[in-house]
This record gives sequence, C-alpha cells and structure tokens, in this order.
Amino acid sequence: MSAPKPAAQDAGELAIAEQVAIYQREFPTVDPQVETIVSSLSRVARRMGVAYSRQLTVLGITSAEWEVLKALVVAGSPYQLGPGELAKRLGLTPAAMTHRIDRMVAEGLVTRDRDEANRVRVIIELTEVGRDKWLESMRMAAVFEEELLHDIVPAERTVLTGLLGRMLTRLEEEHS
Repeated sequence: MSAPKPAAQDAGELAIAEQVAIYQREFPTVDPQVETIVSSLSRVARRMGVAYSRQLTVLGITSAEWEVLKALVVAGSPYQLGPGELAKRLGLTPAAMTHRIDRMVAEGLVTRDRDEANRVRVIIELTEVGRDKWLESMRMAAVFEEELLHDIVPAERTVLTGLLGRMLTRLEEEHS
C-alpha cells in the first residue's frame, strides 16, 4: 500500500519531504526539521500571495494599488497622505509613486489635490471607490484566511501566533 499523497502541489513541484531529502543528499549536515519548516513557510507564503493576487484581480486592482489603499486606510480618517510620505511608507522612489498615483487617480481610487492651507503641498486622498475596493478585498481575504486556518484549533492558533511572532522579531532585528 502506498503512502498517503501530500496536499496538492504545483505541477513539477516536489513534496516538501522529497525536497528536504534531496537537500540532505546534497548537503548532509542540513537540519531536516529546519528545512521542512522553512520550506513549508515559504510555500504557504507563495500560495497566499497567489490567492490574494487573484482576489485583487477580481476587484480590478493590483497588489501595488492595494498597498497604496492600505497605507491611506492605516493613516486613518480623513485617509490622506502626501505623495512623499506614501513613497516612504511603501519603499518607493518619488517617480515610481507619482506613476502609481497617476494610474490610481485615473481609476478613481484616489484623488490628488493641492493643500488649501499650503499650496505647495499635494494631498493624496482615498476616494469612496478606493475605500470600497479595500474593504471588499479585506472581506475576501478574511474568508480565504479563515478557510486556510480551518483545521487549526484556537489553542494551536495562539501557539502559532507566538511562534511566528518570535521568528519575525528575530528576522527583523538581525536582518533589518
């Protein structure tokens, strides 16, 4: 009788156990447990990214546009930031930010106006259409994420939250 088949994989993608076995063959001192964890995290992150991109495509926005919408929402009401601050928050050059804002203004996701109190300053503001798209993306993501974590009970979610938090803290402290 054959072993149970691992969860569905991309065509040509090895199962994690097969991949780790190859790593061990080629690099015998590799820790198989570490490689299994890291490879699994990588695969989960990649597949989540694909799922989120598909959802955004349904909404007619790109992940780059979503990042701008998110930055404006995170800024809080009245959902406004200057283009320089947006570029800084997103790690973009001012030219790249200008290009992105141009597209988003044309799509009705944001507005770009001069600050009445300081005519030199430009303000990017989230529109109702932009906010609705952001909210719908969050609703879609919430459904996907609940399905993703369906088999993980609340106590396990608590443990997983702590473990991933510690990993992220170490990564950010050592590699920032």
